[in-house]
Amino acid sequence: MEYITNINFRKEVLIKLLNAVIVHENEIIQALYDDFKKPAFEAVLTETSYVIVELKDTIKNLKRWAKPKRVFPSILNFPSTDYIYKEPYGKVLIIAPWNYPFQLALCPLISAVAAGNQVVVKPSELTPKTSEIITKIIGKIFNKNHVEVVEGGVEVSQQLLAKRWDYIFFTGSVAVGKIVAKAAAENLTPITLELGGKNPCIIDETANLRLAAKRIVWGKFVNAGQTCIAPDYILIQKDMKSHFVDYLKEEITKAYGENPSDSPDFARIVNLKNWQRLVNMIDSKKVIFGGQSDVTTCYITPTLIEENSLESEIMKDEIFGPLLPILVYEKEKEIEAIISKYEKPLALYVFTENKSFSKKIIKKYSFGGGCINDTMIQFANKRLPFGGVGHSGIGAYHGSMSFDTFSHKKSIVKKANWLDLPMRYAPYKDKLPTIKKMLKWL
Repeated sequence: MEYITNINFRKEVLIKLLNAVIVHENEIIQALYDDFKKPAFEAVLTETSYVIVELKDTIKNLKRWAKPKRVFPSILNFPSTDYIYKEPYGKVLIIAPWNYPFQLALCPLISAVAAGNQVVVKPSELTPKTSEIITKIIGKIFNKNHVEVVEGGVEVSQQLLAKRWDYIFFTGSVAVGKIVAKAAAENLTPITLELGGKNPCIIDETANLRLAAKRIVWGKFVNAGQTCIAPDYILIQKDMKSHFVDYLKEEITKAYGENPSDSPDFARIVNLKNWQRLVNMIDSKKVIFGGQSDVTTCYITPTLIEENSLESEIMKDEIFGPLLPILVYEKEKEIEAIISKYEKPLALYVFTENKSFSKKIIKKYSFGGGCINDTMIQFANKRLPFGGVGHSGIGAYHGSMSFDTFSHKKSIVKKANWLDLPMRYAPYKDKLPTIKKMLKWL
């Protein structure tokens, strides 16, 4: 299998994958629509184009990323030259989610292949059409001994996790992430877990409310709210709430019309189980906008909910759907009481014109990543690591960091023979004062 680790081979096969994605792009878009009516615009923006850009960037930079990195040697190793070599872990398992089923299967795969690994991809059974096109594309490009797609449900995932891997990359819920971590621990297998959480969106009295509403509506309701970094709930200064709610209503109507069920730009919930889970969160007495649903199409309209209890159904766990609870605060300490109730989120957003307030929020709370005065766009910058902390995830990737994620960093010291200092060798008599002086220079 040495050919898999050959840099030129890796590059050639990634070029073939790029061409295949471009050729099959319309099929991918249609598959995403068939699975849960993902709009073509969103399919291109968040799935196919993202994968294409990732492929181009990886192909362009692969040789540079893979090149051994020379680092400054330690005085204790003088004379030497020291390097970090990046080698593949070996056999990698990638378990992909259903919410961005093409992007979140292909992007880790691209990096795992670029790093020289053998890969098994397990796409989501909840998006069968997308899984089918992934299997088709991968089958055309890769030998099964190099990359293989294994389709199936929970039992297939369990069978895969029972095997020994050199690295596991999982994207999905916290609950399943714990199962994956437990399985990996059996063999001390390193993992990346991309999970989620209740992502707060804080709005203070200095915020541009109309613009905030526009950006939050986009970030919350793209993909029908089925995004791990979408705002999960609003925390707004009490006196601003009334105006802000009005702006939210306006922006939802501008985006999806008077009846979002007729909009070609609004996706559906992926399946009946998730639809029912979300419907159970809706307390009709608290709905201030939306609230309509249709079981026959797994539709739930963009819904605003006036919330004042952290014990309500909607505030217990990550929502992962088009429901947006709105909570108020009067003093900053109330923000802390609410955010601190939950595990560390994958994302946090703050809308404010007060720089000291935003700095305070960013420093005070631990979370994966976020934005000031916008939502979700942190994901778009390949130079920023994407990943969680605590229950929202382990590890990070994107850009060159994705290559590093799937590479073991091997430390090598090349010691010269032209000089061999006697200081380190026994007997150590009278050497201690000298070595202490040397160590001060480290």
